[in-house]
Amino acid sequence: MPAPRPNDDAVPPVPVLHVLTVPLAELGVPTAPDLRELLAGSGLLAWTVDGQGLVGHGRAAGHTVRGPDRFTAARVWWDDLAAAAVVEDRVGVPGSGLAAFGAFSFAAESGADSGLVVPELVVGRRDDDAWASLAVAAAPGAPFTLSAEDVVAAWVHHHGAAPGAAVAAAPAAAPGPVHLSPGALDEAAWTQAVREGVELIRAGGLEKLVLARDVLARTAGPLDPVAVVRDLAHRYERCWTYCVDLGSGAGRLLGATPEMLVRVLDGTARARVLAGTLDRDAVPAGEDPQRFAARVLGESEKQQHEHGFAIDSLTASLAPYTEVVTSSPEPFILELPNVWHLASDVTAVLRPGPAGDPPSSLELAEAVHPTAAVCGTPTAAAAALIPELERMDRGLYAGPVGWLDAAGNGDWGIALRGAVQQDEHTVRLFAGCGIVGASDPEAELAETWAKLRPMLQALGLGADPAGAAPGAGAAAPRRPGR
Repeated sequence: MPAPRPNDDAVPPVPVLHVLTVPLAELGVPTAPDLRELLAGSGLLAWTVDGQGLVGHGRAAGHTVRGPDRFTAARVWWDDLAAAAVVEDRVGVPGSGLAAFGAFSFAAESGADSGLVVPELVVGRRDDDAWASLAVAAAPGAPFTLSAEDVVAAWVHHHGAAPGAAVAAAPAAAPGPVHLSPGALDEAAWTQAVREGVELIRAGGLEKLVLARDVLARTAGPLDPVAVVRDLAHRYERCWTYCVDLGSGAGRLLGATPEMLVRVLDGTARARVLAGTLDRDAVPAGEDPQRFAARVLGESEKQQHEHGFAIDSLTASLAPYTEVVTSSPEPFILELPNVWHLASDVTAVLRPGPAGDPPSSLELAEAVHPTAAVCGTPTAAAAALIPELERMDRGLYAGPVGWLDAAGNGDWGIALRGAVQQDEHTVRLFAGCGIVGASDPEAELAETWAKLRPMLQALGLGADPAGAAPGAGAAAPRRPGR
């Protein structure tokens, strides 16, 4: 449904975008490609899982926002942009036509920009449907047409090859040594913050608190973010690999999240909730890994307790938009290359709004963010404590990241297992843990290293990044690959 409009003086004018979407078959590509092979070229934006999703290049339009009304301001801009656009969509599936990538800060008070960006070129795949969309800004009322030849020209410009031709693989992600140093808190200070969180929970008034920490990685040579994204997409194919640069100085957000905040397709909302983590390296010698994970996660009162908070948080947030919310009867074990998670899938048929349209994916992303999986329970109390204990601005970490189209469809994941590239040599990595009364600070620290592993590997450090030196005064990671 349309976003409530603020004072019109506060709404910037939108460009008139002309958009043409054509099936890839019209461009000489007979079969739907694996989008992981198209993760190349300049100005990359990405949202892929198992070779499907959207890959974008360039910038046709964009808008950045901040503050508690950041979602509403972005929706107003998007509604205006979609209303003014001239779209010819020859495919007609979610993600075709006019589409944008987006990323939003975890906290309303964050100093990082949130917003939306419309790529010049988008290549999409959903099952057997594959397409390319070209978006070009034009003067209002000016005669303007786009053709399939224009789409091909944009493809060649961004990929360096014609549609259907092989795209050159990205070079090494991190030339030279990688130097790791603490972010806002070193290991000792962060484990002390966890102890304080546990004490607050045991004192009452708080049931769960999610605490994150950051680690700075500096590369000797220029870092190629495309190579990082390709590595994540291939290594963590069951996760949603994302790459969004709003072009505003907030940095490039990239990672591979296992958690779907909310997906809206044709009036149905879905989500994947994760809470409860086990490092795959923790399996004792000689024990069956699957049985070990099922026992430790499935039979752990602490892990089940934490998972229940996350499910209750999501279903309560979705309740105003639907008559019935259904979830997996029991949590299942989600297996990833670095960890196992307790996971549940949630589905809700959305109730139409006053105008007869269901809520858009961006409206629902605002409604359900932040979940207990990245904040805590009760939400307001946990959110107030997080910056006090973490001593940092999370920025875009743990906020919604994904895409939406003009029909309100979209995928919004939680920006986890990722980082913000601040410049060509500096990447800020993040990882967090759910803290409950039974939490052990040292075990939670070890869990953060397990969750940092995807980005450390993608930076070229491997499973055991020998020589990745901590910064001066930092406690050396006990398990640097974890």
